[in-house]
Amino acid sequence: MAEKKKVRVPIIRMEQLEDAIYDMTIEEKEMAAAAKAGQFLSLYLDDESRLLPRPISICGIDKEAGTIRMVFRIAGEGTRQISCLKAGDSIEVLGPLGNGFFDTEDKVSMVIGGGIGIPPMLGLAKKLHAEGKKVIAVLGYRDAKNFLAKEFEEVAEVVIATEDGSVGVKGNVIDAIKAKGLTADTVYSCGPTPMLRGVKAFAESAGIACQISLEEKMACGIGACLACVCKSKDKDHHSNVNNKRICKDGPVFFAQEVEL
Repeated sequence: MAEKKKVRVPIIRMEQLEDAIYDMTIEEKEMAAAAKAGQFLSLYLDDESRLLPRPISICGIDKEAGTIRMVFRIAGEGTRQISCLKAGDSIEVLGPLGNGFFDTEDKVSMVIGGGIGIPPMLGLAKKLHAEGKKVIAVLGYRDAKNFLAKEFEEVAEVVIATEDGSVGVKGNVIDAIKAKGLTADTVYSCGPTPMLRGVKAFAESAGIACQISLEEKMACGIGACLACVCKSKDKDHHSNVNNKRICKDGPVFFAQEVEL
């Protein structure tokens, strides 16, 4: 496999969706051709005081146009600087990195996203819909600022949970699943660890196959530094301990592979 290299790419779109939530599209044909739902890109700043890249999940892939879309939240100074870029600017990018969601033969797919774990599920929902599968999207928000929900409605049956009860079911995604009596052949999920823990328990109790995408702070993004590990059932051949590198072995895992 050819080693991936940093490439300076043009930004063709940058919009603010909500407070601190930005929608960015870059153009790079080879990168888009290789990308899969569930993978991420490492973005580098033109700031010598910030050498480490910022990992951002892929939200959408247009292989024909050669573009990749990312929706991200400002989490610190690095992502704040990225949010200040605009269409016509350029940025150094490495990717696509990690593994994406695994193909299955399911007929009914449930994609579950919480917070900034929602954007990568949109690209997956579109892919599953294009394959002719029924898609149920369960989306968890803090409040009525339900970014991307309208786009999910184009390809999925959408169920929303909000912490304050302003939209949909009051509570979390598991509350919404139980309230609506939802089920599927396979569950796919991305979001904060407490949510993923609940999704894994729900899938296990219902006997449903489950894939989860883990969120974690990363340093190198290519599996060399062991800064983003999670506990695993099996020993990692790289470190010979019960760890998996989220950036390299993940970010997508079968739920039974990892401990949350």
